[in-house]
Amino acid sequence: MSAAPAAAPADGDAPKKGKKKLIIILAAVAVLLLGGGGAAFFVMKKNAAEAEAAAEEGGEEEHAKPAKSAKKPAHGKDEHAAPPTFVPLDPFVVNLADKDEERYAQVGVSLQVDDPKLGEEMKAYMPAIRNAILLILSHKSSTELLTAEGKQQLAEEIRREAARAMGYEVEDPEEEEAAEDTAKKKKKKKRRVELYNPIVQVAYSSFIIQ
Repeated sequence: MSAAPAAAPADGDAPKKGKKKLIIILAAVAVLLLGGGGAAFFVMKKNAAEAEAAAEEGGEEEHAKPAKSAKKPAHGKDEHAAPPTFVPLDPFVVNLADKDEERYAQVGVSLQVDDPKLGEEMKAYMPAIRNAILLILSHKSSTELLTAEGKQQLAEEIRREAARAMGYEVEDPEEEEAAEDTAKKKKKKKRRVELYNPIVQVAYSSFIIQ
């Protein structure tokens, strides 16, 4: 008697096996993706950490290394100070005090003042200033004015008398020496207050003696 034919698999078994197989494949793919993504994330994180460490090292080196200082431009003395203010006067022509012969001097001067506003104010005092300078020159001899010491002394006298013509109190050199001697004799501890002269110096623009 022949054996009975094997029973055919039920219809429901094949789909179940197919679903299980599909689930296994999807799970394997997911594992691969997750594994690959995790590895990629790990690599990216590692690279970022290394880059950050390198940046920090570079920053420390920049802080440790002194910055190059810009070269200081070479400026002259008082380059940024205000320019001096000169008040030019018209040339003076005056007869000198020579006894043996008649001689005269032609002198041009400019007065340097310490304040530009004062230079404008001096215009109102110019007649008095010129009169004071003419009186000084008229008492000088050619012998006195031909020497460098004589010209320097004349400049100091002009500086003093021009300030007095504007109402400033300025002492003569003899008066200053006498005041210093008096202060020494009295042994005063306080220094004597120097009187203010707004005229800094007298500059000659021309000096002719004939």
